[in-house]
Amino acid sequence: MVYDRGVPESLLSAIRADAKEDAQFSPAEGAPGDVAKVLLSAAKSGLAAVHLVAGDPFGHDAVVKEVQAVARTAVHFEVIPGIGQAEGVAAYAGVPLPGVRIAADVDDVTSLDFDALAGAAQKGSFAVAVDAGDLAAVRDGLLAAGVEPGVPVGVTGDGTGETQYTTTSTVDSFVAAALGFTGRVVLTVGAEVGERDALSWWENRPLYGWKVLVPRTKEQAGAMSARLRAYGAIPCEVPTIAVEPPRTPAQMERAVKGLVDGRYAWVVFTSVNAVRAVWEKFAEHGLDARHFGGVKIACIGEATAEAVRAFGIQPELIPAGEQSSEGLLAEFSPHDEILDPVGRVLLPRADIATETLAAGLIERGWEVDDVTAYRTVRAAPPPAEIRDAIKSGGFDAVLFTSSSTVRNLVGIAGKPHARTVVAVIGPKTAETAIEFGLRVDTQPQNASVPDLVEALAEYALELREKLAAMPAKQRRGSKVQGPTALRFR
Repeated sequence: MVYDRGVPESLLSAIRADAKEDAQFSPAEGAPGDVAKVLLSAAKSGLAAVHLVAGDPFGHDAVVKEVQAVARTAVHFEVIPGIGQAEGVAAYAGVPLPGVRIAADVDDVTSLDFDALAGAAQKGSFAVAVDAGDLAAVRDGLLAAGVEPGVPVGVTGDGTGETQYTTTSTVDSFVAAALGFTGRVVLTVGAEVGERDALSWWENRPLYGWKVLVPRTKEQAGAMSARLRAYGAIPCEVPTIAVEPPRTPAQMERAVKGLVDGRYAWVVFTSVNAVRAVWEKFAEHGLDARHFGGVKIACIGEATAEAVRAFGIQPELIPAGEQSSEGLLAEFSPHDEILDPVGRVLLPRADIATETLAAGLIERGWEVDDVTAYRTVRAAPPPAEIRDAIKSGGFDAVLFTSSSTVRNLVGIAGKPHARTVVAVIGPKTAETAIEFGLRVDTQPQNASVPDLVEALAEYALELREKLAAMPAKQRRGSKVQGPTALRFR
């Protein structure tokens, strides 16, 4: 595989590691014929050869020449069309290109037809992708072609990326407005640039540009990070705990045997990790969901319930209110010897879990097998730059999904800065955060990852609305907390 310089790093990082090791993986360098020779050599040796292009392949003269060179051989080839960089980034910037549309990706600004661009600016808008260093040449070309100095212009850097930023000005001032932009930028010119305030959807997402700390286990951070990205945030995953098997497997072995033998009336799962621990032990013994026949399942939290459903079992009890030990106990029926001839409950949980749930079940007349299903071990400290960012306010927000993530993050990296927004998943986590001197800013009604991310997004929108309602002078000196106050524009 060879790739163009404009291909995002996020896309390159998604390529399988073995593909990078087993085949040539490098930037596409040299003349089109040279790149074609590299691809043809790989193809003739039996490999699948790919040239990864930023935008539409046939929108680049060099790539067209490369394809023509390949076409002169007997090697089969395919061209996968894409959206040109100029047109795609214009859409992400909220600038429509109706009517007479020109959207060009150019490597050499001398190839631009400025007279055609001037005509397009009179009838509508156009977009061109150029190097930031060529903006002055583009300005001079537009003015020389007769484009009015006051025509609106937008310049977008890191188009479609996590840090995309668009500045708006006019033809005679956009070079100064875009100082600091580097690499490829997209220039949008015309009346439609004025519609950006209403149509800018990418940069106006609730958490756009927020750097959010995600202290979780490695295995569980992915889903939360994906949701944060959907809201525009830039997540930074910092493993704070590692989940390991119990030191001695005897308890879990007896528990699994008891499930098969009909020893339990209920199994109470308090976390996704507990569900995984039990199912991994089931797998070791060749068991499956059928061996839960006759056993009722209770879960704390929708995420835990989803983990159970993934194995084909529908939980009988999930608290309707607070997703905590107290919330479950409030709805858990006392033991009745007639209705419940089997009076024992299996409670597989972490080694550091509190006794609240077990004690409450015993008070309700149940016998409880309180079993250590897994251990939570503090992870190694993150790199120094991450620790410094945590303590100095380099993160706009932090999401805590359990008390252990609070304790472990503070233990391995230090306490988040006072201006960092703190979001917690539930009341117990909030209590722990407060014990460690943190200010809890937001907490969802339901203890689940989707609701936690939604709560943070709603909090960000509230900050934005408060700031927007302030006069400009007050806004600059505002005491409104949070990163939106710093980013409002």
